[in-house]
Amino acid sequence: MNIRICTKLMAGLAIAALTATSSLAQGTLRVAMTLADIPLTDGAPDQGTEGVRFSGYTLYDPLISYDLSRSDTAAKLRPALATEWHPLDDDKTKWVFKLRQGVKFHDGSDFNADAVIFNLDRAFNKEFPAYDASFERQLKIYLPSLKSWRKIDDYTVELTTKGPDSLFPYQMPRLLIASPAQYEKLGKNWDAFREHPSGTGPWKMAELVPRQRLELLPNKEYWDPARVPKLDRLVLLPIPEVSARTAALLSGRVDWAESPSPDTVEKLKGAGMTISTNAIPHVWPYTLSELPDSPFADIRVRKALNLAIDREGLVKVLNGLAVPAVGNVSPQSPWFGQPSFKVRYDPDEARKLLAEAGYGPGKPLKIKAMISTSGSGQMYPLLMNEFVQENLREIGVELELEVFEWEALRGRRRVGAQAPENKGITMLNNSYSTNDPYVAVLRYLTPEEIPPKGSNWGSIRDEEIERLAKEIRSEFDPKKQDELVAKIHQRHVDMANFVWVVHDVGSRALSPKVKGHVHAQSWFVDFSPISIQP
Repeated sequence: MNIRICTKLMAGLAIAALTATSSLAQGTLRVAMTLADIPLTDGAPDQGTEGVRFSGYTLYDPLISYDLSRSDTAAKLRPALATEWHPLDDDKTKWVFKLRQGVKFHDGSDFNADAVIFNLDRAFNKEFPAYDASFERQLKIYLPSLKSWRKIDDYTVELTTKGPDSLFPYQMPRLLIASPAQYEKLGKNWDAFREHPSGTGPWKMAELVPRQRLELLPNKEYWDPARVPKLDRLVLLPIPEVSARTAALLSGRVDWAESPSPDTVEKLKGAGMTISTNAIPHVWPYTLSELPDSPFADIRVRKALNLAIDREGLVKVLNGLAVPAVGNVSPQSPWFGQPSFKVRYDPDEARKLLAEAGYGPGKPLKIKAMISTSGSGQMYPLLMNEFVQENLREIGVELELEVFEWEALRGRRRVGAQAPENKGITMLNNSYSTNDPYVAVLRYLTPEEIPPKGSNWGSIRDEEIERLAKEIRSEFDPKKQDELVAKIHQRHVDMANFVWVVHDVGSRALSPKVKGHVHAQSWFVDFSPISIQP
C-alpha cells in the first residue's frame, strides 16, 4: 500500500514538472521514463539499463559502446573512447586499449589514460582517496573478469583479467568515464559531482530536480561530429505509473512515453501517435533459487512452472507488446541451441510433474516471488505477475508476490537468494538484456557470478555449464564462440533454471512531432539524430 501511495505521489510531482517545462524552446524532447526517480548522474547510473540509457550514455562515454544507428540488425560493439583493443599474443589475460586523442570532458579538461585509471580506482580500489562505494555497487557485476589495470602511456592502458576471457570486450560498455578534474574542482565530493557532472558524452546537464526532471543540453563540441545532438534540449521525467505516462503523451505534456499502457494502444494510434517496437535482446523471466532448501532444487518443479504459463494469452493481454519466451534468447538466435525440453503451455503435464515431486491438493506448493512496481525493462510487472499468479493457481501452486520499488528490488538481487533478507523468497522477477554472450547466459549461471560478486541470484550450479563456460572464455574464434554459447543455452533450458515468460519489444509511444528516431535492436537509444517538428 505504501508503495502505491508513493508511486502516485511521484507521478503527481512529474506531472507538475511537465507543466513547468511546457513553455520550453522549440526543439525540446520530453520523455516519460518508467523510473520512479532520476538515475544517478555520476557515471554509475542506478536503476538498471534504463538508468544507463538516460543518464549514462547521454552524459558519458565508455571505452567500447554500441552502434545504435540501425534498426534492421542487432547492435554491435563499436569504438568509443577506445579506438582499438586486443589481447596480447603471449598472454591472453592482458588487454591493450588504445585511447581516442583530442577528447575533452564537459569541464574542458582532457580525456586520457589517467582518467581511465582514475575511474577504475574509483570503482575497485578501496584504498584510493576517490573510492566510491556507489560506483562499485553499480559497476562490479558488469566487470567480473577484471583483475588489475595500469597506464602504459598517455593514450594506452592495459587491463588484466582473472583468466583468459575472450568475452571481456562485452563487459566494457558499462564502464563510463567521469572527469577527474571536475571531481577535484568540486572539493573531491561525489555528492557535489552528481549535482555538477562532467563526462565526455553528447549531452551536458542543465538542471536536475530529484524525482521530477533531468534537463540536458547538447554538447556542441562532442568529439564525434556525426553524433552532435540536433535537439535544443532533452527533458527526462520519471513517471512510473503507466496510465500517467500515457495520459501525459495524449495531453501533449510529453512527446515520448516508454512502455505505454497496452489497453490504450489503439487510442494512441487514433491520436496520431507511433507505437514503436523492435526485436530487442531482452527476456522477462523468473530467476529461481536452487539452494538446497528451495523447492526449485527439484527440476520437476522448475519444469512444471514453465509448463503452467499461457504465454500466448499474456501477449494478447499486452496487446501484442511482447513475444513469448522459451529461453533467454529466441529460437531464431544462433545461441539458442536445440533443447530437448520444450517450454510450452501444458497445465496437465505441469500437474503431473508436481505430483511426482510430492505436491498436490493436500500439499500445495507455496512460493514467494519478489517483483517491482515498475522499472527498467520490467514492462508491466503488476499486471503480468498477476496473470502468472492466476496461471499457477490453476495447477495448484500458491504464489505470493512481495512488491518492491525497482532500485530496492535490485538491491535484494545483488545480495543473492542466500542472503538473510531474502529468506523464504525463491523467485526473483527481474528482466535482463541478452545482447551478448556474457549477459545472455554466463552472467547468471557460473559460480564466479554468485552474489555478492555477480548476478547468479539463485546460486545455480551445473558441471556441464561450468565446463563450457571455461571453454568459451579461452575461445577467440567468433563462430566457435557462438557454438559454445548455444550449447550452454541448450543446457540452461533443459535444466529449466529459469521460468521464461516473454521477450519485450521495447515499446515506446511517440508524438508525430518526433523525427529521426531509430529504434535500434538494443536496450539503448541514441538521442543525437532526433529532432522535434514544430
